[in-house]
Amino acid sequence: MNRRDALKTMGNGFGLLGLANAMHGGQARGVLAPKAPHFAPKAKRVIFLFLNGGMSHVDTFDPKPALEKWDGTPMPGPKVLTDRASGELMKSPFKFHHRGKSGLEVSEIFPKVGGLIDDICVIRSMWSDNGNHGPSLLMMNTGHLLPGRPSLGSWLTYGLGTENQNLPGFVALCPGFPVLGPQLWDSAFLPKIHQGTYLHNGEREPEKIVQNIRNKQLSLSEQERQLALLDKLNHSYLDDLGPQAELESSIASMEVAFRMQVEAPEIFDIAKEPEKLRERYGTHDFGRGCLMALRLAERGVRMVQVYYGNFQPWDSHDDIRVHSKLAATADAPIAALIEDLKLRGLFDDTLLIIGSEFGRTPMIQNSGLERVGNGRDHNVHGYCTLLAGGGIKGGIAYGATDEFGYKAAEKRCHVHDLHATVMHLMGFDHTRLTYRYSGRDYRLTDVAGNVVKDILA
Repeated sequence: MNRRDALKTMGNGFGLLGLANAMHGGQARGVLAPKAPHFAPKAKRVIFLFLNGGMSHVDTFDPKPALEKWDGTPMPGPKVLTDRASGELMKSPFKFHHRGKSGLEVSEIFPKVGGLIDDICVIRSMWSDNGNHGPSLLMMNTGHLLPGRPSLGSWLTYGLGTENQNLPGFVALCPGFPVLGPQLWDSAFLPKIHQGTYLHNGEREPEKIVQNIRNKQLSLSEQERQLALLDKLNHSYLDDLGPQAELESSIASMEVAFRMQVEAPEIFDIAKEPEKLRERYGTHDFGRGCLMALRLAERGVRMVQVYYGNFQPWDSHDDIRVHSKLAATADAPIAALIEDLKLRGLFDDTLLIIGSEFGRTPMIQNSGLERVGNGRDHNVHGYCTLLAGGGIKGGIAYGATDEFGYKAAEKRCHVHDLHATVMHLMGFDHTRLTYRYSGRDYRLTDVAGNVVKDILA
């Protein structure tokens, strides 16, 4: 029996049965239903902690003794052209220490993450194509420098669906908006049901985090009847015209929103967690976001992306020492998330990504014609991204930048390579997960990307 005949046979009860099944814990077989990947995955879900603005690798996870030696002198070779005027080489104001059994060096501003470095792979040879925030954010989030491509989370729910039909498959948490905002979690030409659901984790009350989730005029049973009628009318329309991707995505989105009334407010009520656990994450928005990410991952959400803060807080042009204050609110939550993923049996099949859209230059930035600060400019030629959990080999540094930390020099890893590796860990050949649009097959990695096999456990 084909789909159209099935709808005719089911008739008036189609929508009501589907919604009733969902409300009572049944797994709806729709566009977000769990799907099999190409091969057995190492990871089932992704949590991406995004330190938006540009974390300085040479001050955090990529120590450069040459900066100590040549501090205050020009970098050898031709003058490097950066977005803003840059001056002499500048050593890090922070000390690095060997941590864990692996002995990887980590900056003093990340003491708790350093204590867990044996669980983490530090890719020290990341690079990309454009040093401005917008294009670099798009590249890291969507695999392309220009708007109009689906985000990583959208590709994952398109390929895998999600395990909990009462929640979105892809959630983006931010207390405000990073640069470009919704374009970073957009589904673009993929069905809209795969778009990330944005939630303002700066709010303290669960009802405000997920706004307008409850209908104050109608009970759940009354809404169920209302949506069943809408579902019947919509499917009658589809029965006449055939498949309509946008309408079907809208139907699926309404059904997810309806089911979220039961589960979503409880998930974002982090007061339900023990006080001692909440203290480990802290009261900062990013820490609250990390704890929410843990709770969402535990309940089967496919991808959660936590942006550190509004706009671009890690964009330290004037004074790199601000990184110590930023790290003070990021270090403990990241470490707590790793520890709690382990305690709840989720670490081995959760891929944790920690990083920024780019790094920062090893040179001091001349903030103005008459003023020299202690900041660093954008650096897209070499930077760090951290990976942990879900099939990743811990306690290793992969690749390297040059002696000053300016360019990726050994085992260079483009963003396309990172995305290809993420897709591989989730069970996909990144060249085969495609969507046909406007006459060609598109994929997350465009026409590039190689799996970084050396970091796989």
